[in-house]
Amino acid sequence: MAFTLYSLIQASLLCINAIAVLNEERFLNRIGWGADHSTGGFGEEQGIKSQLMNLVKSVRTVMRVPLIILNSVTIVLLILFG
Repeated sequence: MAFTLYSLIQASLLCINAIAVLNEERFLNRIGWGADHSTGGFGEEQGIKSQLMNLVKSVRTVMRVPLIILNSVTIVLLILFG
């Protein structure tokens, strides 16, 4: 099993899938990463926690349809070429 570009793309796809399926009510609220409605003022830097939550929310909204397509292509390639 060699480390190839395809395996790197497949690993990143799995990580994006893991981010996309995080449930806010079940998982994120338990660890204290639920919906934080406090927004910083103009020019204030956001903390790392709010930046990561913005990343999770954007992956869940923007990557929904592309993930379905990429997962389907990956499954077909794995079926065809093993």
